[in-house]
Amino acid sequence: MKRREIIKGLTLLPFAGSAAASPLNNLSFGSNGIQEHADLYGVIDEELVRKGESLLKSIGVEPFVNCKGTNTIMGGAVVRPEVKLAMESVTTLNVQMDELAFGIGKRLGELTGAQWGIVTAGCAAGIKMVTAACLTGGDPEKLLRIPDLTGFAKSEVIIPLSSRNVYDHAVRNAGVRVINVESLDELKRSINSRTAMIYMTPSEGEFTISNVSKIAKPLNVPVFVDAAAHILTIPDVHLAQGADVVGYSGGKGIKAPSCSGLILGRKDLLMSAHQVNSPHHGFGRDNKVGREEHIGMLAAVEAWVTLDHVKEMNTWVSWLETIGNEVSAINGVKTTITRPDPELIHHVTPYLHIRWNPEQLHVTGEEVAEELGTIAPRIAVQVGRDEAGLTGITLVGYMMIPGNDKVAANRIHEVLSRKRQPKAIPEMKNPVMNMVGLWDMEVEYFSSKVTQHLFIDSQEGNWITGVFKTDLSSRPFTGSIDGNEVKILCNYSIPGDRILTTMQGNINAGVLTGEMDFHEFNTAKFSAKRHKSNLNKKPIEYPKHRPQSS
Repeated sequence: MKRREIIKGLTLLPFAGSAAASPLNNLSFGSNGIQEHADLYGVIDEELVRKGESLLKSIGVEPFVNCKGTNTIMGGAVVRPEVKLAMESVTTLNVQMDELAFGIGKRLGELTGAQWGIVTAGCAAGIKMVTAACLTGGDPEKLLRIPDLTGFAKSEVIIPLSSRNVYDHAVRNAGVRVINVESLDELKRSINSRTAMIYMTPSEGEFTISNVSKIAKPLNVPVFVDAAAHILTIPDVHLAQGADVVGYSGGKGIKAPSCSGLILGRKDLLMSAHQVNSPHHGFGRDNKVGREEHIGMLAAVEAWVTLDHVKEMNTWVSWLETIGNEVSAINGVKTTITRPDPELIHHVTPYLHIRWNPEQLHVTGEEVAEELGTIAPRIAVQVGRDEAGLTGITLVGYMMIPGNDKVAANRIHEVLSRKRQPKAIPEMKNPVMNMVGLWDMEVEYFSSKVTQHLFIDSQEGNWITGVFKTDLSSRPFTGSIDGNEVKILCNYSIPGDRILTTMQGNINAGVLTGEMDFHEFNTAKFSAKRHKSNLNKKPIEYPKHRPQSS
């Protein structure tokens, strides 16, 4: 959504007055390698970094330069110096957690213009807390019964089908019945006395926050907007459009602690959500937020509202220019930098696109990204979108820190400038067997063994198709057999869930053994044999008359 469309006519919060009253202003920025100045980034404490690298490497973990993004599996964002200092300042101070939450809730409201704010263990945890709040209305007895919603007046959450995603598990964890809708008319018809909440992402099309809230508000149905990857706007654009509550990830653009979430909106709902939040017992006790994360999030928002965002953007661009200038000296490599549309409010970062002809350099963007991401010094980059005659990688600037640009520039230059011979396309070997038929699989997960099945319905030369059947689903797959090496790819995808499964194994003496990769869910081992059935050799009689009994 364009920022201009959603904040037209709004009045910005007076940042200067808010910042002057900050309870964090008395903290000194002169310790731990952070100097007291107005620059965007403090001086890096190189000795501390070396200790951290040594610690990580001692347990077999190799750190990397993040030129890819804020994926949680990559550790999320690097916290701002103010955040780190604020967190350190409270590690030895004891506080009553409700008092801390209420003080921060009030301050977050002052900073953002929202009624109230709470800090949760990530945005997904915030979705979970708010869902529970909408189910219980603040009744602690109901809270202790979740996810058993027997006897609850509210037990349904409506989600536009276009907003279904892997993170709406946080809604489903509460035991609710999810109602999918595909149009505003269907949304109107679906709201009833059991509707606890509408969950949505800031979608395009007819499911705008404004359209949804106009339907929901007269019926007293709260609207939760999941804006985890969006940047914070003051006043909040999603609340201004009519959302009751909005959630952000701390470990993305805000650069708060990675295990924190910022939830803003109606005070009554957020007070009930805080009731669910740790340290209180019940449904949310497993999502603990320490005093360090609480104060770290506050420090991140305090820094955000006074930050020179233009200067920060220019800094990111300068880092990408350093990398681009280095690699563009390689014959055949072209680079371009694109700044984000100033109207966008998500993934706001400049991009460096590095492109080349794979026939000239004899390497693809995917191969370069793989090497950069796995061999030290590791550089995490995005694989660029291939075009006719071109391949490449893409880098983002907003998750880098001072000095990363030079490390990335040298490493990428080294990989791209390496002389390579043209790669011959290997010919596939004749299959060792025709695999058509039913295969019984013994799958060994980390802590269990199950029986699953591969039904291979066709084999044309080296290519196979069929169905992978588990206890819970049947998934079409495609695959290949190269000599005795078998590879299979299948994608399980339903609204709100996905599992990408890749199998690789070898056939020996009629037995297929190998490993299964589940993308983010790690791996398993398997062994498969063609199913043996007892052939019925008895004559089959066709009925001569209708049955007299059944």
